[in-house]
Formats: sequence, structure tokens, C-alpha cells
Amino acid sequence: MQLQDQRKSHDAIDAIIIGGGPGGSTCAAVIAKAGHRVLLLERETFPRYQIGESLLPATVHGIAALLGVKDELEAACFTRKRGGTFRWGQNPRPWTFTFGQSKRNGEDGYEYAYQVERAKFDDILLRNAAKHGVEVRERATVEGLIHEDGRVVGVKVTQEGRTESIRARFVVDATGHQSRFHEQVGERLFSKHFRNIAIFGYFTGGARLPAPNDGNIFCEAFQHGWFWYIPLSPDLTSVGVVVAQEKFADVRHENLEQTLMDLVAQSTHIREHLKFATRVTEGMYGKIRVRKDYSYCNTRFWRPGLALVGDAACFVDPVFSSGVHLATYGGLLAGRAVNSTLSDPERETTWFDAFEARYQREYRAFYDFLVGFYDMGKTEDSYFWNARSVLGSEESGNEAFLRLVAGNGTTGAFHLRAKAAKTLDSLFGVAVEGPTLLEKAVSVAKALFHFVGSDKALLSSMKATGTVAAVEVSEIDGPRSNDDVRVSQDGLHWLI
Repeated sequence: MQLQDQRKSHDAIDAIIIGGGPGGSTCAAVIAKAGHRVLLLERETFPRYQIGESLLPATVHGIAALLGVKDELEAACFTRKRGGTFRWGQNPRPWTFTFGQSKRNGEDGYEYAYQVERAKFDDILLRNAAKHGVEVRERATVEGLIHEDGRVVGVKVTQEGRTESIRARFVVDATGHQSRFHEQVGERLFSKHFRNIAIFGYFTGGARLPAPNDGNIFCEAFQHGWFWYIPLSPDLTSVGVVVAQEKFADVRHENLEQTLMDLVAQSTHIREHLKFATRVTEGMYGKIRVRKDYSYCNTRFWRPGLALVGDAACFVDPVFSSGVHLATYGGLLAGRAVNSTLSDPERETTWFDAFEARYQREYRAFYDFLVGFYDMGKTEDSYFWNARSVLGSEESGNEAFLRLVAGNGTTGAFHLRAKAAKTLDSLFGVAVEGPTLLEKAVSVAKALFHFVGSDKALLSSMKATGTVAAVEVSEIDGPRSNDDVRVSQDGLHWLI
């Protein structure tokens, strides 16, 4: 069913957003600001607990400003984050970076971000979406999607014991890593580099870094992994440890507190910061929690009528706090694609290919950088130059690093490079030899390398570098990913 035909059959709801987190709320607000009718379905009641508390400047000064919520975030008095402090790599002493040291960040106003309690932050974004006209329904569980002629045209939702079918021109899945619909779009590929487990809890009375870095996230590497230490308020701190799954496969939930504290005892700085602290044992922060198998990327981010944003689409790793940034950025891009298709249905593929290409490009920049950042045998200067290589930039390594970790890094269209093609199998263990797997090779490579161009050109590059063996490239020449689009002045649409 084409979009034009849908308008003849129902014209009530333009977009249904499933999930009220940062990605869903951002997408809903962007579509509503363009004058369209949006329904957001959230299974929980806000405010509710969520992890991912350290923001990037791009979210605060870019997307929040577009959504009209930047002043409200400032008024919430979240801890101001000027940068990060790391005990990482060869340097035995902690080193600090500051967003404002970057000339580009300074010009764009990306000089700080916030450490946030997600229950408060997410609630602000959700209520902001409602202010823009989004109909928000909480305690509403989406049971399934409605398909018609190869297109997603609505959802089946249960609320207060009543199940109903609701049709819409578009559905956006922003339900997080537990999404039940991502496999209807593409295959979720888990990283071989970041097969980790995170164990985390909350403390009061923890120490702070000396001003002006007292709001920084502090990360400390140790023998088995690394710690995060996030000052959420003058008294409340989020503390977590990220370790390889195989080293702690036998961890049981009843032993989580002991496991966390045993690992803290192996640290140097985190242990000292928590010397006089008390673990929170009540309320939403009273549990020790675990998250595992969290680094992945879907091979595709959209199909007709359905788009994935936030953790439903991809997640990299907690270090450098890219989660909320990718979610809000993906929500913005998906919102633009919906708005543009509603205005110009004939170019639906163009608009959504632009959404997917840019979203995957941003994901890839963080992923490629973090693969190198986990090499503990380097100095911070080596990490800075790695950021320069990832961004394909001619600027200094320090400038590239500061832009990337501020969410201000990717610009222009990146194309598949020969050296990247060679890593296809090593990154995800994907077998791509033989003509029967050509389609999989194309979808995987586009997801990993944000390739812009025809499938024939992609396979030619892969064959030339030995990534795809003994294939006839002419067998596939699918639709082009069109990256020749620009953003409208109001930031809500794509333009040719």
C-alpha cells in the first residue's frame, strides 16, 4: 500500500510513536511541531527509572534547543558537565578533557552538557512533546503491528484491559533494547568487541573532583574493565563497572552488591571516592542492576511504514555516554523523514534513506573510535589522533576528539573505505562469501560502514578488498541510498 492510498482510507493519525524515552519524545515533538497529529504510547508511568545519565552537548544545545526545551533543562538545575576525567591508557594519572577547548564546539555553543537523573530528564522531554500537541497515553502496551500490502499501517494496543487497533501512516519503534519489532526491519548484529556486562548502583556522600571539574564524569580503567562515576547531584552518584561477560558469567543476582563492592575494592580512585559513601537501598535507586549484551546495530533502520530509533536501532557502549545522544539524534532524523514524506510521498525512499545513512554514520563514528579507545596500551594523544582518523578530518587530533565526544563530529557523506571493508568479518563474524549471501553482505556492510551509493558499487569495493569472494557483482544493483539532501531552515524537514 502506497502512502497516497493510505490517506484515502484513514486520515486520523499521522504517526504513532511507541516508547516515551528521549528518542520517542524527540521524534514525536519534531513531527507534531510540523503540524501533524501524533500519538505516543508508553507502557510505563512517568517519571520512571532509566540508566544513561550523562548527556552530550549536542543533545543539550542542539536538539533540546530545536525542541524548545533547553531553558527548562537549565531550570532543572542538573549537574553541569564540562567534560570528562579519565584514568585510562598508559598515563598512570587521571587526565581531563573539556568540551570548550574545541574551537568548533565553542563556536556552536557546545561547551557543556548535564549529568541528569533520567526519571526527571525523560519526564521533561515527554511533557514537552505533549505541549507541542502530541497525544500521550501512558500504561499503554503495544501488542503487535498491523501490516497491509507490505507496509506497517498501525498497532494493536492494550490499555486498562481493552485492546484496540489504531491505524497511522507511520509507526516509530522507540522501545529500547528490549524492542520486539526490530527484527521486522532487519537483523540485530551484536559486536564481538563489546561483549560486556555492566553492574551499577547509587551512593550518597561520594567525593567530588576539584572544581571546576566536579561535574565531570570520571572513568577509571582497571584489570578487568572500567568504572563510571557520575555526580548526579551534590550528594547522589551513579557508580557502575563494565567487565567482560566471560569473566563474570557466574554472577548471580543475589550476589550483585558483593560483586560490585569486590570490584570497587580493586580500583584506586573509585575506591577512594566511595570511602565515606553509603549505598542507596530504597526507592528507584535502591537496587543493584545489571545490563549485558548491549552493543549492537540493526542492519536496517526502516521499512515502509516503520522506523527504529534509540536502543531499538543500535547501542554502542557506556563510555563517552553516546546512548541518549544517538537516541535523540535518531528521533530527530526519523521525525524529519516522516514530515518530509507526509509533504512529498513520492520521495519516501529518499527521505528515509537519508535518515538511515546519517543515523548509521553517527553510530559508526562512535563505534570505530571506541574500538581503538579500548586499547589500554596507548596514550591520550593516540586516542585523540584515532578520533581524527575516524572522522576523516584534517584538524588536530585533540580538536577532532573533542568534537566527536561532544556529539559534534560527523559531517558530510562518508563512503566505504578499503580498510573498513576488510573488517566486516572480524567485527561481527558475518559470513559473506558466495552468491547466496549477497543480500546479507550488502545490508551488513551498509549498516557497519554507512555506505552511500549503489549496491553494485558497494559490492565492487568489497570484492576488490577480498571481503566478498567469487561473486558476480552484476547480480545485485538495488536502489540507491540518496545522501543529496539538506535540512530545512526550521530543522523539521529534508529538502532536495
